[in-house]
Amino acid sequence: MKVTLFDYGAGNLHSLAKAVATAEGAQVRVEEDPLRAVETDVLVLPGVGAFGAAVARLAPGRDVMRAALERGLPCLGICLGMQLLFESSEEGAGEGLGVFSGRVVRLRGRRVPQMGWNRVEEDRTLRDARLETVYYANSFVCCVEDPSLVTAWSTHEEERFPAVVRRGGIVGVQFHPEKSSTPGVEFVRAFLREVTS
Repeated sequence: MKVTLFDYGAGNLHSLAKAVATAEGAQVRVEEDPLRAVETDVLVLPGVGAFGAAVARLAPGRDVMRAALERGLPCLGICLGMQLLFESSEEGAGEGLGVFSGRVVRLRGRRVPQMGWNRVEEDRTLRDARLETVYYANSFVCCVEDPSLVTAWSTHEEERFPAVVRRGGIVGVQFHPEKSSTPGVEFVRAFLREVTS
């Protein structure tokens, strides 16, 4: 199973690559070219960086990547990667992939960014993994037009927001599974098993 991490030049991918590599049969590669990133069995959009800079790196291959996802290429979007699956963001200019209808907005709260552990509510994302507490590092959250696509929620201060969205083999998570200890790594493994079986 070839798993490609699309590198938009925004951070260290080491811990994420390590988490993905623990999945049975996973061969991990990092790709900076969005056109070549879709030549894979599973695409991962990592979770570090700013929306505007990331969509600028994505722009030359945006239509090709979106078409590959629409055709059924499994994808895990993490934090910023989840936000890239949406149409636009208050954080920066540019078009996301638009796989999910909606917009990314700034967290409303006294303590922003949200840094640290938080609970996951109503998780019904995967057959073989259930999340309870995960690690967040975010200032923005996704507002999805179709709430039925939200498979788990979290609350920061008084604001409830999607922790996970899913449409077929495309899953976006606002938290960082690679920083969420054993349950987070097991979530990644379970995702890979489910979308490639």
